Amino acid sequence: MAERDQRRKSTDRAWLITGPMALFAILSCTAISVISDRPYGDWGLAFLIFLAMAGISIPVLNFVVRRQSVGVTLTEIPLVVALFFLPPLTVVLIYTLASLVYSARQRFPPAKFWFNVARAAAATSLAGLLLLRLPPLHDVGPGTWISLFLAVNAITLFSLVSVVGVHVLLQGWQAGREALRTTPSVFLTTSINASVGLLVLIALRKTWWSALLLAALFAALALVYRSYAQFFRQHRTLTGMYDLARLITTSGADAALADVLLDRVRALMQAESATLWLPRQGRHPEVLLTARVDMPGLLDVAPTPPILRERTRELAKTLSMGRLLGDEGELRREVSASEIKDVIVVPLRSGQAVIGTLEVANRLSDIGHFAPGDIPIFETVAAHAAVALENSRLVDRLRHDAYHDTLTRLPNRRRVTGALDESVKIGAPDEVVALLLFDVDGLRQVNESLGHAAGDKVLVEVANRLRASAPSSALIGRVGGDEFLVTLRLENADAALELAGQLRDQIRDEMVFDALTLDVNTAVGVAVHPDHGSDAATLLLRVDLAANAAKSVPGSVQLFNPALESRSLRRLGLAGDLRRALDQDELEVYFQPKVTLRDRRLVGVECLARWEHPTHGTVAPEDFVAVAAHTGQLSRLTEVVLREGLRRSRDWAQADQPLPIAVNLAARTLTDQHFPDRVQELLTEYGVPAQRLTLEITESGVLDGTDRPIPTLRRLRDLGVRLSVDDFGTGDSSLAHLRRLPVHEVKVDRSFVQGMATDPGDLAIVNAVVTLSQQFGLAVVAEGVESELTLELLQDIGCEIGQGFLFSRPLPYERLAAWFGAQVDPETISGAELPRLRVVP
Repeated sequence: MAERDQRRKSTDRAWLITGPMALFAILSCTAISVISDRPYGDWGLAFLIFLAMAGISIPVLNFVVRRQSVGVTLTEIPLVVALFFLPPLTVVLIYTLASLVYSARQRFPPAKFWFNVARAAAATSLAGLLLLRLPPLHDVGPGTWISLFLAVNAITLFSLVSVVGVHVLLQGWQAGREALRTTPSVFLTTSINASVGLLVLIALRKTWWSALLLAALFAALALVYRSYAQFFRQHRTLTGMYDLARLITTSGADAALADVLLDRVRALMQAESATLWLPRQGRHPEVLLTARVDMPGLLDVAPTPPILRERTRELAKTLSMGRLLGDEGELRREVSASEIKDVIVVPLRSGQAVIGTLEVANRLSDIGHFAPGDIPIFETVAAHAAVALENSRLVDRLRHDAYHDTLTRLPNRRRVTGALDESVKIGAPDEVVALLLFDVDGLRQVNESLGHAAGDKVLVEVANRLRASAPSSALIGRVGGDEFLVTLRLENADAALELAGQLRDQIRDEMVFDALTLDVNTAVGVAVHPDHGSDAATLLLRVDLAANAAKSVPGSVQLFNPALESRSLRRLGLAGDLRRALDQDELEVYFQPKVTLRDRRLVGVECLARWEHPTHGTVAPEDFVAVAAHTGQLSRLTEVVLREGLRRSRDWAQADQPLPIAVNLAARTLTDQHFPDRVQELLTEYGVPAQRLTLEITESGVLDGTDRPIPTLRRLRDLGVRLSVDDFGTGDSSLAHLRRLPVHEVKVDRSFVQGMATDPGDLAIVNAVVTLSQQFGLAVVAEGVESELTLELLQDIGCEIGQGFLFSRPLPYERLAAWFGAQVDPETISGAELPRLRVVP
């Protein structure tokens, strides 16, 4: 009701334009009666021209602007004749009466009715005044043509200005601009009609019998106009359907698809609103979204009653109601109560099932209505939409299944690992990230004694109890056959131990399956970040060790401690595994992009070794690098990374995308006097220019208080290789020490970069490093750029290059190629230019 009142109030504001136009018409007519020698007369001829105007005033072309329609008619043709033969006030009278008849026939609401009448009177009175100021019309020569042409176009201009004004008044500047877009078509049509009117005038001046031939010509012309209008509508419909089908196929998630679908369907069908309804299905909630004209975004309400959608879903067929579509009996009363003049509701099908409905309501403009020919078009659009929606949900189900356990519907290890990776990035001084691993005891005996179905019931019940008992902020996942992980933020490790005991007690309550009662016990391991690890893989490994230890500890809740992990034994095992991994090429090389911060140009990649151990899972780089250093395999590991990086750099260069690479060196490598020669051999073998290779050495490795690394660094520099100091700021050295070293680049440690936005001290450190490094002629690379705010701060202090998760994580070669394809704008790449990253919000 409030919306209807607002709409009525908005429409009533049209009198602010209608009133002045009526006053202008009265004043202009008064002036005409004073100025003109013969202001009115010739009523017989006036009656005939009035009949012609009234009969020809039906629009043959309609342009819909927002909620209103702009019609193109042929009334200018008899208007030219009237302006020549009739006195000015007679023209005003018959043109105004013709407009009144047309508005009454179309049943316009009062505001629009009187607006049209006042506009017609004011426009023709303006034309009359204009003709009185021009030379008299005695013959049909060029002077008369110009005068009549100006008068007709003055009427069109006045009408267009008044229409634009009322649109701006009622619906804002955007509606006025859209109305102005019809100006070329309207003036072109007016000019054509005026030219035809002049030809008619010439024929009538020659002989009045030509009126018979002209009547036949007008009928044919009207048919041509209507044929063109039909062709125009068909062309617009086909173009709209093509664009809609293309956008539907390129839209992914339900939300993006609904936004594209509803807005385009509403425009295609020229409807006031378009609504998508998807009932609740499985884990998908109910969706009810509406796009309405003049309203940005989508609404979660529909203008039509729910019974229309329910009935369409129940009958599985299209339901339509309107002036040209017929009624649906008792449903008509429901629609009338909603003030809906016409509506089409189409079922969305997936095979034989109806998954929802798509509907449009109220054809735009006061005189427009949906016609039977609109239904097949709408059904075709709905068929495309149904396929896209079903595919979108299928992809969502596949994605959900990839990250969830099929039995318990809990997140699986992959999902939990990803969530942990994100959690440990956000540190808080008074909180820890706690991991509680529940290992179900005796599940094997249940499977062997009662069957796997009984074991599955036990697992489902454990999952349900953890869901019911754990805090709402906790993430619960099944990370193994009989292992459940609960992770959340708590005050400290003691709070984690207390919560673990409470949850374990909840799980220990008796479980009744049919006539069988089971007591299920669990061993619980606890680990917390940052005390027991800095990444998800390490935390999961150590909480697993704690859970294994809990099986033999009274109370069955065990907090991880370093004694549970025999580092020497683990490294001994990793040493043999690492040798085998190097022999069998099991290590992978990932690449992390380095970009310019100002314009996001890709300037290189850092090569990083990764090892997925078949037993231990992901081995942290610092672990296997340390193993390699202690077992004499460091040179092999370094060569593996160098070879892979140079090979990829050569491939990129052959693809006309030369891309520099950076490889990390351990401090011990700098003491190997043969290493520079080996680098030269590899550069020659792969045909990569030396300047395209950067070797990164940690600050502690370069500045160890001795001069041992300097000879190796100088030999590498003489080869043309670029040298970089990695993790700068974490050691005890100063920038002044770098002046005596042959290095080209400084990489600011991520700990300072990530703290810039919150710690003024970190910001000052980074600022000092950037300023002094640039004074020494060194390039500066900021590591760990993970937010737009950090990026802006780095740009403000003049840092030129960065790398971090804001741009990309380290990626394997195949995913890096896909990342290039998604991020690089091909138009910005030339043969001698580095690729520019496309900014993606």
